[in-house]
Amino acid sequence: MPSFIDAAVEIAHAAGNLLRYYHEKRVGFELKGEFDLVTEADKASEKLVVERLRQYFPSHSIQAEEGGGGETGSEYRWYVDPLDGTTNFAHGYPVWSVTLALEKAGELVAGVVFDPNRDEMFAAEKGAGAFLNGRRIQVSKTAKLAHSLTCTGFPNHARVGNPNIYFFYQLAMETHGVRRGGSAAIDLSYTACGRLDAFWEFGLKPWDLAAGKLLVVEAGGICTDMRGGVHSMASEDVMATNGLLHEGMKARFAEVFRGELRQPMPPVG
Repeated sequence: MPSFIDAAVEIAHAAGNLLRYYHEKRVGFELKGEFDLVTEADKASEKLVVERLRQYFPSHSIQAEEGGGGETGSEYRWYVDPLDGTTNFAHGYPVWSVTLALEKAGELVAGVVFDPNRDEMFAAEKGAGAFLNGRRIQVSKTAKLAHSLTCTGFPNHARVGNPNIYFFYQLAMETHGVRRGGSAAIDLSYTACGRLDAFWEFGLKPWDLAAGKLLVVEAGGICTDMRGGVHSMASEDVMATNGLLHEGMKARFAEVFRGELRQPMPPVG
């Protein structure tokens, strides 16, 4: 039987190759809600991942985005997003990934994010570091918010009332820029390897961010909620940084939460 991380890497590779096949076919999609998409590829990828996990670790619980997993009562639980960035995938925009992570008794112990478009496998084990295609990675050394490149995301659903545009605008005015890639798993992976200096988002699910969170921490970064509190799988938001920027980000976000905008939103017209 392979180790947890070896199994995760193998399974993510297989699912990623399957997704690449579907991407070349330009498969259609259906709506889960008014804006949420689910593709034939999501379902096929999740089926592959869940079947392989059950083959290797039949006693483990599996929490998968499309509902293909199940609880077993084990202290081990896998979080699976078979296609993170479904909207990008459905439109042919090449920013999407496969991500899975393992939790033991509530603590993340292994996680991978595989980007088939760039053939990049991000992998991390608790206490062993974070790696990109086998080479150790570290977070950036950017120490000033004004010199940083940050990233966020917006929900496909529940857009009404989502406050993130205020946070987006404040950081966009104070940094080198704010990117919006459309795959939280890739955004967190890029934060772990220093391509980005920080990432935040509201409303992510455990399968979206479990592996990315472990990658950031094992690469030397910090992951909390947006107020600087302890982040858990039940947290409503997340903030991941290289550590050097964390207090500055927390202070800026605290201002926005209080309705204090350093940069007034511009008038329309």
